[in-house]
Amino acid sequence: MRNLTKIGGAAAIAAALTLTACGNGGGSTGPETAKGQESGSDLSKLISVNEKPAADLEQGGKVTLPLGNIGPDFNGFSNNGNTADNSALQIPMNPVAMNSGGIGGCWKVDFLGKVTPNTDFCETVDSEVKDGKQTITIKVNDKATYNDGTPIDVKAFQNTWNILKSADAGYDIVSSGAYQFVESVEAGSSDKEVIVKTTQPVFPVDSLFFGLIHPAVNTPEIFNEGYNGDLHPEWMAGPFKLDQYDTAAKTVTLAPNEKWWGAKPVLANVTFRQLETSAQVAAFKNGEIDAVSTNTISLYKQVEGTKDADIRRGQRLFAGGMNMNAQRITDVAVRKAVFAAVDRPALRAVRFNGLNWEEPSSGSMMLLPFSEYYQDNYPVKETGADAAKKVLTDAGYAPNANGIMEKDGKPAAFKISNFGDDPTTLAVTQTLQKQLQAGGMDVGIDQRASADFGKVIGGREFDLSISGYTVGPDATDAVKQYYDSKTNENELGDAELDKKIADLAAIEDNAERNKAAMEVEKEHMAKYFSMGVAFNGPQISFVRTGLANYGPSLFQSLSQVPDWTTLGWEKK
Repeated sequence: MRNLTKIGGAAAIAAALTLTACGNGGGSTGPETAKGQESGSDLSKLISVNEKPAADLEQGGKVTLPLGNIGPDFNGFSNNGNTADNSALQIPMNPVAMNSGGIGGCWKVDFLGKVTPNTDFCETVDSEVKDGKQTITIKVNDKATYNDGTPIDVKAFQNTWNILKSADAGYDIVSSGAYQFVESVEAGSSDKEVIVKTTQPVFPVDSLFFGLIHPAVNTPEIFNEGYNGDLHPEWMAGPFKLDQYDTAAKTVTLAPNEKWWGAKPVLANVTFRQLETSAQVAAFKNGEIDAVSTNTISLYKQVEGTKDADIRRGQRLFAGGMNMNAQRITDVAVRKAVFAAVDRPALRAVRFNGLNWEEPSSGSMMLLPFSEYYQDNYPVKETGADAAKKVLTDAGYAPNANGIMEKDGKPAAFKISNFGDDPTTLAVTQTLQKQLQAGGMDVGIDQRASADFGKVIGGREFDLSISGYTVGPDATDAVKQYYDSKTNENELGDAELDKKIADLAAIEDNAERNKAAMEVEKEHMAKYFSMGVAFNGPQISFVRTGLANYGPSLFQSLSQVPDWTTLGWEKK
């Protein structure tokens, strides 16, 4: 139940399944036919939220939603907390820091990816470039205040910059992003006017301050360890507040925040429950939760026919399936052999069996095929078992007595981590396992619970995982997170690529900048073979009839809630 999302400028890790949604359809043969869109197509086909104005909804009411894991690390800016489940949990009560693709800190994003200032926190953001340097002036909302009474002002911006500007200061950050180019953050006419100066122009401007860190989180110890098991509601600001975190019941309950200065939420109560996939199905059918992901045919069939349930379908903003840990699979030849051995159409046939979903093979971790900036960067043209064995043979490997390719007595051996108890997800893992075994590799399966996802992936306790990252409308942030040698989790890259990444951040033209980012990805993939796309996929969910403003929302919300203040129930 994890999705990739942009948390403080970084994409969050996502597993093979995610709590998502789908359009009208059904019947005994699975959902209605749909397909991934291509460049220039009508993206409204990928949005299904039962949109209603707040005035037409019942005031009050309760919504209960499932998550694959809750905690234990609630710091979304850190590697261990950088999951979409964590973002989905916190965005209603902490949009100043967290975001779910569509809102966070100074910015908000619409369905199609257009970014504008989020006036709840930043009323205006102005940028001026002069003599090769940039000055960004931010007018902070006078009412913006953390729950503990601390003003949201220049100190929060300075603290965010100080923590995120470098991976060398002891903070376990996901990525320094564009903060390395910030020269100073100072107060203007007041502490509510923030003047940001850079050493080089930074584009897009919204790559900065897509999330703010409370000034009290000001040491590596607090940042790295202080959120373990503790949500710290006093450091939040949003339309909802934490009501109760029940570690025994694995639930988090929210209530409207009386300190919130923005639009008041419709709902009186929001509850998140940590549930394994099979338990989510049972909970939805029993009326205990109000939405459930059915992104595999096994789940769809179990939920099909449930009373008082709508189906909502759209595009999943996900890219991945071949996420390797280069600290464990250290030989680049083995990683290249994985790329060669994988039969991506065969994996998609298993993954989307019965879902009536078609999509081409995607070749980018950073953009979906419908983006005008997309290009296919998949680094291997010859694929199959023989192609994989040739890669290994050329690197000095030879088959041992068991037929496993090995070099200097060391076999090409590793495990695939599989999360949760959905049979389709396991079938995809087993299919990948057989493909890699046919390519001469000794591959096992490490079966883990959904609740272990954040710990295993964030802690790099895996060899290969069928996971990936959520995809945004612009590749600028992702190219640094994935491919800069100083910031990517695999520590793969080189000075030449790092310079190209630094230089492209100064390109103002969107098309030119994204083209440069895609060329970096193409070169990095062909050198290092660390992450690849097996599939993107649909979002298909069953949603309780009458729930408004919930469903697949493209770039506005990766957790399917375009605006938490308008989520609610239609009047009966």
